[in-house]
Amino acid sequence: MQLTMSPLAKTWIFDLDGTLLLQNGYKFGEDKILPGVKDFFDKIPATDFILIVTAREEEVREQTINFLNKVGIRFNEIIFGVPTGERILVNDDKPSGLVTSYAVRLKRDAGLGDLDFEIDENL
Repeated sequence: MQLTMSPLAKTWIFDLDGTLLLQNGYKFGEDKILPGVKDFFDKIPATDFILIVTAREEEVREQTINFLNKVGIRFNEIIFGVPTGERILVNDDKPSGLVTSYAVRLKRDAGLGDLDFEIDENL
């Protein structure tokens, strides 16, 4: 899947388990980063904001953050204890027609290897 986006700074919102890290890996030994995640994150411009959400309990906050730091996954904020149900993003349309929200659904534990983005300077 290829996303084409403007050069404006963006807000990225990622689920943690099953999207960035092996689903519940921390419960059965240790966390494991999924395929393509590090490469994808390395492409995200430093001006972009990265929010990670997870249903993990607060008790594993330090362990989780230490692992993300160890494998080089940067983020601005991480929210623990969110519900396990649907994640809904609601955003307004820009008068220019710029697409202001995307929803990407991935197979659990597949990683980000099939997801890519490009910046179109004309948007």
